[in-house]
Amino acid sequence: MADKDKLSLVILIVLIIVSLSLAGGVFFLFQKEKARNASLQSELEDLKNLEKITEAKLEESKKTIFDLGNKLQDSKSRIDALTGQLDQEKNAKTEALNQLGQLKSDLDQQKSLRADLEKKVSDAQTDAQRINTRLQELEAKNKELETKRQELEAKIKTLESISETQPIQEPKQVEQPKPVEQAQAPKPVATTTKNVELGTIVVSPEGVTSLSEAKVQSQPAGKISSSLEGKVLVVNKDYSFAIINLGNKDGVAVGNVFSVYHNNKYTGDIKIEKIHDSMSAGGFLSADMKNKVNEGDSVMLKSQ
Repeated sequence: MADKDKLSLVILIVLIIVSLSLAGGVFFLFQKEKARNASLQSELEDLKNLEKITEAKLEESKKTIFDLGNKLQDSKSRIDALTGQLDQEKNAKTEALNQLGQLKSDLDQQKSLRADLEKKVSDAQTDAQRINTRLQELEAKNKELETKRQELEAKIKTLESISETQPIQEPKQVEQPKPVEQAQAPKPVATTTKNVELGTIVVSPEGVTSLSEAKVQSQPAGKISSSLEGKVLVVNKDYSFAIINLGNKDGVAVGNVFSVYHNNKYTGDIKIEKIHDSMSAGGFLSADMKNKVNEGDSVMLKSQ
């Protein structure tokens, strides 16, 4: 009986030891799992914070993209408007040239009549009066055209002052200066040449001509990078020149030559003749370029 009690006591002790061992193991595993849960909880909080920061940046990026899209659309609208105005100025120039041709024709006719009337002594005074009347009409038209020329010069000065107080900002596309036509009044004998001014860029029927020194002084060119690249903003096929989105602030100087690429294919060169702060005008160096260059084409500075 005593042996049975001792055996039971031993078994009980063994069970107690096993239970304590199991309890200790369970407690250790519980503590380890608890620590792991705390670590995972901390990582989860960090991920949540990171997610919030990422969402905030995403919203900010969406807003920036939306703003840039609006600016791009506005720039395209301005370019379309300027293109329309250029077409209007072109039509106005053609009409003025037609009127000038008509005036020259009328003047030649009067000269012919005068030569015939000189042969007829009896009708000389009458013919002279007619010629004087015609000359007076031409002088009146000349004064009228001179008045219009002065009004156009006043508008040009206003546009130049606006350009100085509101410089052009460039995301991708640059707002171009408003083109203004300036017509030289015809004289009774001599013919005249009509110019079109784009801000400070003067365009004549012979191409892009020099700036008026009384109005514009060229800014000194800065240091230019040999890998300078830009894009074509406007192409004028009638006067064989293009406007690019590089100017004084990029170090562009008069005389620089840029190569033009359409879809990474070389189409020709342009030589810079006029410079703005953030845009320049260059004439085509080959006659066939006007049919190859398009708006949006890439330009790259050509090694001198």
